[in-house]
Amino acid sequence: MKKSVLITALALTLSVPAVAQQAPAANPYLANVPLSVGPLTLPVSPAGRGKRPYEMSHTVSPEEKAKLMKQIMPMLGMVKSMDVKDVMNLMAIKYPAKKGLTFDDVKTSMELSANKLNFKKVGESPMWKDIQAVLGDMEAPRMEVYHYCDIAAGREILRYAPEAIVYLPCRIAIMEDADKNIWVLSLDWNTSWLDSLSGKMGAPDKLMEYAKDIRDKMDIIMKAAANGDL
Repeated sequence: MKKSVLITALALTLSVPAVAQQAPAANPYLANVPLSVGPLTLPVSPAGRGKRPYEMSHTVSPEEKAKLMKQIMPMLGMVKSMDVKDVMNLMAIKYPAKKGLTFDDVKTSMELSANKLNFKKVGESPMWKDIQAVLGDMEAPRMEVYHYCDIAAGREILRYAPEAIVYLPCRIAIMEDADKNIWVLSLDWNTSWLDSLSGKMGAPDKLMEYAKDIRDKMDIIMKAAANGDL
């Protein structure tokens, strides 16, 4: 993922209270963001948003994105100590596997837990094998990414914002770190920060219910995998 995309994601998160005209203190994630940040003009007007199910919204041009980045950059000066590694860490949720568990133990527990919750695995990517085969890097630790789908939730998300397909299906990764410790990771789907915003930024209640359900199920699966539950 490009650095500019990560910075944009972080900056948009920081700017949400200004867009929604809420006091930053109302959002626990943004308690230290001053009111002086001011509102941002996002590059998509209401007329440019899709309204019908599966209707794509207005395409944001590179020029419009560049304009938005120029608005955001001064605000990023407040986050002097944060770099891209911190942004990646902020966007992830991760659990260390219990000592003594093997990689395959963790994988087995993950799959059993997912089956119990009717969370369908639709694919997996053994990245470490590709790194070894293509790049000849035999020192890379084992890492695999698993793809899961809740078809009803996926349909609801795509009906509302078809562009969200770039985030689907949901992914859970199991990875060894530099010290051969095993971790279970995923993109953090926690949407509780929207509760402090007026109208939850227009998100339909049904969509939020599905989002919470997916997040809860993924958390159960990840914790079960990390604990080696059978």
